[in-house]
Amino acid sequence: MAAIALHGVGKTYPGKEAQYILKGIDFTIDDGEFVVLVGPSGCGKSTLLRMIAGLEDISAGEIRIGGEVVNDVPPARRGLSMVFQSYALYAHMTVFENIAFGLRLAKVPKAEIKVAVQGVARMLQMEHLLERRPPQLSGGQRQRVAIGRAIVRKPRAFLFDEPLSNLDAALRADMRVEIARLHQQLGATMVYVTHDQVEAMTLADRIVVLGPSGVQQIGAPMHLYDQPANVFVAGFIGSPRMNMLAGRIDAGGQLWLGALRLSWRAPAGTAPGDVTVGIRPEHLAAEPHGAIEGKVLLVERLGAESYVHLQVAGLDKALMVVVRGEPPATGAAWRVGPVAGRLHVFNQEGRRVDAHVPDITTVPEVA
Repeated sequence: MAAIALHGVGKTYPGKEAQYILKGIDFTIDDGEFVVLVGPSGCGKSTLLRMIAGLEDISAGEIRIGGEVVNDVPPARRGLSMVFQSYALYAHMTVFENIAFGLRLAKVPKAEIKVAVQGVARMLQMEHLLERRPPQLSGGQRQRVAIGRAIVRKPRAFLFDEPLSNLDAALRADMRVEIARLHQQLGATMVYVTHDQVEAMTLADRIVVLGPSGVQQIGAPMHLYDQPANVFVAGFIGSPRMNMLAGRIDAGGQLWLGALRLSWRAPAGTAPGDVTVGIRPEHLAAEPHGAIEGKVLLVERLGAESYVHLQVAGLDKALMVVVRGEPPATGAAWRVGPVAGRLHVFNQEGRRVDAHVPDITTVPEVA
């Protein structure tokens, strides 16, 4: 296995004027670490993964794998295995032949291939599928074959490019468990691309959040959840999405939502002015004397919990509140209050205002 380090990595495509799709990407993936690249469509996460794999040239900076600069090393010599969204299986070959394909190209002896493929099949619990062909398999089984083909080569690191996107919700949940179990079993370096923040939160040791202007924040899943560095990360991490409300800080450092004063005070030196206040739906609690009173517009019942949409006078949008147990009736008057210590405040540039949070990341400008 090997660490992967990116130093000042950038990507530009030729055109009338060269424009960076990615710029100034700097982070290291430790040996054996599971890192997820997450962000909306078009942010460059798959491009970055393909640059690590060698399938895309880099326009600036350097990539090191196991301490070796690989900018000019072809993909086949980087010692990586990649699992694609589309599975990329050969329909005319059996499962055994698909898994063994790379070893046969490398001219590994047949006896060694057989032992290796059977070992991988046992690990992935698909020994009974070895004689079937891809058209005879379910989506989840095909993805396991693609993962098995990657494992059998014993690569220095695994790269996953949205591998679960084509599966239904139940299969995605099952495959998340499979991939997490494999990481524990193999202790392998894994880089995983997804637009699904649930996958990122449940699988990653660390998450790299990418946005239109590059890296937004890097950190452990719960660090990003508890201390998002900016409005973009706050709105992307967490399900359901964080409530984002227009607020203001007065000259005394007091926080206001419309005419409602909240028990939060800005750190010394914070300039007064308009801010964005973030409150996660799960951090609003029903209270008979809660500070926030409104009318219930809609209740979404999901079984163990419900999403309540609350219209509050003076706020620019309805609040969403997560309720466990019996929710209030639609049309009812209802009071809630924010859980202590769970408010997120962002300045006019979208950066976090918090006396106890360091400057976690600097968002690079895109040329």
